[in-house]
Amino acid sequence: MFALFEDAGKFLAGRVMSEAESSMQIELDSGKRVKVKSANVLLKFDKPSPAELMADGQRLAQEIDLDLAWEFAPDTEFGFADLARDYFDVKATLSQQAGALFRLFEAPHYFRRMGRGQFKKAPADIVKAALLGIERKKQIAAQIEEWATELAAGRCPAPIAEQIYRILFRPDKNGPEYKALVEAARRSQKTPLDLLKEAGAITSPYQFHWKRFLFEHFPKGTGFPALSAPAIKDELPLAAVRAFSIDDSATTEIDDALSVQGLGTGTVVFGVHIAAPGLAIQPDSPVDKVARDRFSTVYMPGWKLTMLPDEVVQAYTLIEGRDCPAVSIYLTMDEATLEITGRETRLERVPIAANLRHDKLDKIITDATLTGAEPADYDFAPELAFAYRLARDLKAKREVVRGKPETFNRPDYNFRLEGNGDQEPDGSEQVSIGVRQRGAALDLIVAEAMILANSSWGAYLAECGVPGIYRSQASLAPGIKVRMGTKPAPHAGMGVSQYTWATSPLRRYVDLVNQWQIIACARHGRTAALVAPFKPKDAQLFSIISGFDAAYSAYNGFQSGIERYWTLRYLKQQGITELTAAVMKEGLVRADDLPLVFRALGCEQLPRHSHVKVRITGLDELTLDVHASLVERLDANEAAEDSSDAEEDEEPSGVLTLAIDVNAEDAAGAPSEPAPPGAP
Repeated sequence: MFALFEDAGKFLAGRVMSEAESSMQIELDSGKRVKVKSANVLLKFDKPSPAELMADGQRLAQEIDLDLAWEFAPDTEFGFADLARDYFDVKATLSQQAGALFRLFEAPHYFRRMGRGQFKKAPADIVKAALLGIERKKQIAAQIEEWATELAAGRCPAPIAEQIYRILFRPDKNGPEYKALVEAARRSQKTPLDLLKEAGAITSPYQFHWKRFLFEHFPKGTGFPALSAPAIKDELPLAAVRAFSIDDSATTEIDDALSVQGLGTGTVVFGVHIAAPGLAIQPDSPVDKVARDRFSTVYMPGWKLTMLPDEVVQAYTLIEGRDCPAVSIYLTMDEATLEITGRETRLERVPIAANLRHDKLDKIITDATLTGAEPADYDFAPELAFAYRLARDLKAKREVVRGKPETFNRPDYNFRLEGNGDQEPDGSEQVSIGVRQRGAALDLIVAEAMILANSSWGAYLAECGVPGIYRSQASLAPGIKVRMGTKPAPHAGMGVSQYTWATSPLRRYVDLVNQWQIIACARHGRTAALVAPFKPKDAQLFSIISGFDAAYSAYNGFQSGIERYWTLRYLKQQGITELTAAVMKEGLVRADDLPLVFRALGCEQLPRHSHVKVRITGLDELTLDVHASLVERLDANEAAEDSSDAEEDEEPSGVLTLAIDVNAEDAAGAPSEPAPPGAP
């Protein structure tokens, strides 16, 4: 005797070996024996054979018209054999009964399964809706097939071209566009990126990187709503100083300026003056919401996306020839020993006498002119000389706390795009890459002044019992990263007891938040905690830290990636085919004269810091890959250990990771995260 039974949604048939009260032992054609509950046995028969019954049943099932079967079926619950007798013949054969069973089971939109071979027909409205759904699925499947065929043939359908960033980086994996691309990639044996490029969906690598960034971080566009700069209502006293700022010529958000008073008297007052948007912009105001939505200015060669609208920035920026509202910190010190004897924070108007520019003065204002070794024929020469002496002293004292000196063995690189003016780049511009050695005189003056102000204001907030956003680093040990929190803690990398970011409120949101807190302290002293915008353990501060950290990391990652793009463009434009470089590890090398880290075949076994010449064998501006191989080793012996504080051994971070399952690519990006100009 044979039996047909259901097992986990499948129908099987075999020879009955033994039968008990509630179960059977059945042997399948494969020889496997299974124990089956009697309730799951739907048919018992002597002939035909199990294989023949299954084959005939499947064939007959496809001949059953579901609409007709639904019409025949009673409104009450019924068995598959009942339907077979109504549909085929009153003496329906075993094969016809099996066919009815299979057909009923595979059509749940027509017939509901009630268990043990029993069914009940679905209401007419549900059947209609199900049929419409099935038809839609067929149409979508046909559309996927059509799009996949077009892609494989080198043509990109418009619906896919319009969604390439979503498909590649944040796909709806049930969407037809995504499925069509996956299917086309499978058929053509190409990566989705190569497929889209060949199909004409990606015509400009620069626009691809730029629009991908906008898709991920500015999905609503980069424009600002209509906003006006709130007026500062405070009656601010006028400071008796001649302040000057030091920035790059491209800087429009001039956050900070310096002043020096009392030279030659034995007691000098050194002032750090910070633009004061916090005196006008209030938390949760329309301007604040825009700033918090962006968290920071985004920098890139030839362009930037500011945190605040230009008309708002220009209302508070420290532009020369104007008395600008500022939050100032004055540090009184002995002119000879530079010992700081007093600190005072003031809210005031500061006369900005000049906006000095790095790129115009770096070769004029040098270590030699600032120390008296050469004549100093420029404005603010005495003030700059004192600021430079103070900066070197502050740096030396921090290095004692750090336990080792700060060294800058690698330069900063300046990217200049020719001919784009104030227009957004399109990626075709001629690029020049200049070198500015880190730790140059003007750099050092600004950096040390900002570190001094940020550290001092961090202590000031703590003294007043007002929370702020701090940056801390437990030690200089490898792997110990800088963290952000609401309580003061040492910053080992800076060599200070506490460190905030409060000197760039026009371009970093945490600086604006800290400025609000500092303003409260300046107005109310030790009772400031009662009136400050953010109270101790305020959940909003933690939310701001989290949001800022994510946005700032993403912006820096984009800046590194787009600078890598321009570096590859520079190599092509200059026809550079060979570079000298230093070996990092595992085949990674760092170019001597360009901001570029890449793998070079043949360098895998060379010692760290070996000096080599490599040949560029290929560049991919879309994936930002550099293909290179070793030409020769230039140093006879293993190179001396590089002491640069900023040395990075990691492989360049991927800037093009596709969120797609077929042949996803991870492309190398630039390894460093350059700080915005003027931001320590």
